[in-house]
Amino acid sequence: MRIDGSVFREYDIRGIWNKNIDADFCIGLGEAFAKYLKSKTGKKKLKISVGYDARLSSKEICDAVCFGLNCSGIDVVDIGLVATPVQYFSLFKLNLDGGIMITASHNPPQYNGFKLSVGKETLYGSQILEIRDIMFNLNKTDDCTKKTGKIDKYDILKEYEEYMVESFAHLKKAKKKPAVVLDAGNGAGGIAGFSIMKKLGYDVKGIFIEPDGNFPNHHPDPTVEENLKDLKAILKNNGYDIGIGYDGDADRIGVVLKNEEILYGDQLLLLFAEDIIKKNKQAKIIGEVKCSEVLYSGIEKSGGIGIMYKAGHSLIKSKMKEENALLAGEMSGHIFFADRYFGYDDAIYASLRLLEIITMENIDLIDWKNSLPKKFNTPEIRIDCPDSKKLEVVEKIIDRLKAQNSLDIKDINTIDGIRFSTNDGWGLVRASNTQPSLVLRFEAGSKERLSFLKEQTIDIVKKIIDNKL
Repeated sequence: MRIDGSVFREYDIRGIWNKNIDADFCIGLGEAFAKYLKSKTGKKKLKISVGYDARLSSKEICDAVCFGLNCSGIDVVDIGLVATPVQYFSLFKLNLDGGIMITASHNPPQYNGFKLSVGKETLYGSQILEIRDIMFNLNKTDDCTKKTGKIDKYDILKEYEEYMVESFAHLKKAKKKPAVVLDAGNGAGGIAGFSIMKKLGYDVKGIFIEPDGNFPNHHPDPTVEENLKDLKAILKNNGYDIGIGYDGDADRIGVVLKNEEILYGDQLLLLFAEDIIKKNKQAKIIGEVKCSEVLYSGIEKSGGIGIMYKAGHSLIKSKMKEENALLAGEMSGHIFFADRYFGYDDAIYASLRLLEIITMENIDLIDWKNSLPKKFNTPEIRIDCPDSKKLEVVEKIIDRLKAQNSLDIKDINTIDGIRFSTNDGWGLVRASNTQPSLVLRFEAGSKERLSFLKEQTIDIVKKIIDNKL
């Protein structure tokens, strides 16, 4: 069994099929996860759910990982082709000890991977590295000769749809509903999302709804504007009110307004936060370090408590539980509802909460977005930096920025890299969790100030990387 350590990442296991993930790797992962589950639960007989996305390799991977699990005495509930949040849903609705979701989210078609859960909690960081170490130490005598676990198929998707329709049944009675365009990007969530919206009485036009692991129409990542062209074209010419996009495994959402403007992740989070705070004063809302200051000031103005935390969906979920927060989100479109839901990221559920707000509040999202304080910001900027050097560079940047009087720094937050505030904006430099690079983002009240913050900071970063500072 070949094991490429680079596929074990901060939040999941992910690589290229038949390059650094193959059938033997999958069998070994099943055996290693079985050992891990037994050590953490203290149970000898265990049952987990396994689901997979639309990628061409997903079914073969599922068969191989289930073989490894069965060889180790683990019973499997095969829930078939589903979105990641549907697999998470199975953890809350069935009597299970954990689960595996086979997906590479929005990566290109040749990629695939695994999101692992013990109980109802997804693994990340050192927990994933522990799985890696178990795999490295599997003995040849661990090779499977007799399967002692079994596989049962279960239609959790039907149960998921019924749950959603029941949860939002009040929307059926609404006299006026927005007309929706849903772009699933040929990922795993389109069929469920489209079906639920239709059952709730919405006029919904589905595009690229059928799962297709080749992703023939566009890359399944709705946070990249290039991938929203089809949504925008239909909104422009056909009189629909809102455009919604899902990524490949439907745990991230993208939203386009009828004037073709994008409602960004932190803006969407603020919209949800305002709605929740109306009924839950002093509600805690968690955002990540890349989110706009408009989010945090908006939460405070609404009567809530905004908490800035590290980027990363597993880290956010963990922080939500710690703080007993009702809502959390990231710029990348991961939205987590503990209010009326289970606390995990689900683009289908988020899209229904969005439609609920528009329908019940009769809100014009264009007017709502235009009412927000005007800020100028950059997208994520990535600067190449070796993994071995990333954290060292960030540490040096802290000292250099403090000495850079021209930036007029008022405050420095080091919860995830360094986010510094000035009299009219902020900047962020953090080490990427998934790539050999630094991630930067900037925001200011004017284009001129934005350019100044960006140029000054990037100059410092590059000089430190090149050992010139």
